[in-house]
Amino acid sequence: MIPIDEIRRARERIGDDVLRTPLVQLDERTWLKLECLQPIGSFKLRGALSAIRAASPAELAGGVVTASAGNMAQGVAWAARELGLRARIVAPADAPRAKLDAVERLGGEIVPVTHEEWWQAMVNRGHPGVDGFFVHPVDDEAVMAGNGTIGLEIAEDLRDFDAVVVPWGGGGLTTGIGSAVKTLRPNVRVVTAEPATAAPLSASLAAGAQTDVVYRPSFVDGAGGPMLLPGMWDRARLIVDEAVAVPLADVAEGMRALAARAHVVAEGAGALALAASRHRQDRCVCIVSGGNVDAGVLATVLAGKTP
Repeated sequence: MIPIDEIRRARERIGDDVLRTPLVQLDERTWLKLECLQPIGSFKLRGALSAIRAASPAELAGGVVTASAGNMAQGVAWAARELGLRARIVAPADAPRAKLDAVERLGGEIVPVTHEEWWQAMVNRGHPGVDGFFVHPVDDEAVMAGNGTIGLEIAEDLRDFDAVVVPWGGGGLTTGIGSAVKTLRPNVRVVTAEPATAAPLSASLAAGAQTDVVYRPSFVDGAGGPMLLPGMWDRARLIVDEAVAVPLADVAEGMRALAARAHVVAEGAGALALAASRHRQDRCVCIVSGGNVDAGVLATVLAGKTP
């Protein structure tokens, strides 16, 4: 758990540069926390700003580095630009072009690698030949504290709710939000959502032990993976009450529902929480984590198909 005082300090660090996103009621039991409305289209700006602003000038002297398929890359590039720092991004060469283009518009330098090398950069907290202050996209307490500011806002804006549903990629978003919500609303359940093609947390909770899975890439590029990152199983066991593996067709339907009913464009990971909540009967807050989606993927989904 991230201490609530650390989350409050993160909120002071990021200040007004992060949007206090609206909490929109979709129906009588469902609310949407629209992190897709952040300046970079994703919640990742919160953690990136929190971590970089917590670092010392000496630590930042060589610039900043992260490993990201897109959204954390944009968060780090945005924060680095504000401070006049060099930002280099270790990213899978096949990452969505829309996200990589956005990183470059923000001044970030892409270091393309294989998917395996990208995953290893997260495990190793760096990549050979790429020096600088490494901002881990997931397992960094300052990053998770920044993510936890979402939980503070939910608890302040909504008096009564039974569950918060969070997309699980590496676990940093769930850890941050869950830490805040479990402290301020102890009876609220924390539910995670993963694409069924890449759902190691769901498999691990079902088995009662950390479990790797067969990974199949999909249009839900911002969530899921072949395994849990080191240390995240221990965090998840303290915070997560339930994990849902969501079929890809349900994720696409979630994207369509957000567009039609809430007039919101969400990427696959951003629609996971709503898709996972379809059969719930309790009052739940769904985290719409991001809206950075390739135009071709969005067009396919809106045409009623699953990419």
